[in-house]
Amino acid sequence: MSFILFQSTAAPNALLQFLPIILIFGIFYFLLFMPMQKQKKKQQQMLASLKSGDEVITTGGIVGTITSVNDDDTIVVRVKPGDVKLQMIRGAVASLKEAEKKS
Repeated sequence: MSFILFQSTAAPNALLQFLPIILIFGIFYFLLFMPMQKQKKKQQQMLASLKSGDEVITTGGIVGTITSVNDDDTIVVRVKPGDVKLQMIRGAVASLKEAEKKS
């Protein structure tokens, strides 16, 4: 028998062992987390740009028109039947009604 066959092989590099796991995390980041961050940033910009007269859809499904935007991060929304006015926080707005029509 050849003595070369019985020699131990060098230990594989630890980085090469973890490379597939690192690549999977990188793919998840670019495919899942980056689009979520972009969507969140877009939502925050939309909430910051709300003004009186905008037609909005709330997270609860209420459709109305903003009548006033207050300094304490609240808005007043007028709902058509009976012109009911609802005071709510800015974060309750899901989207602008015009943006829903374009989509």
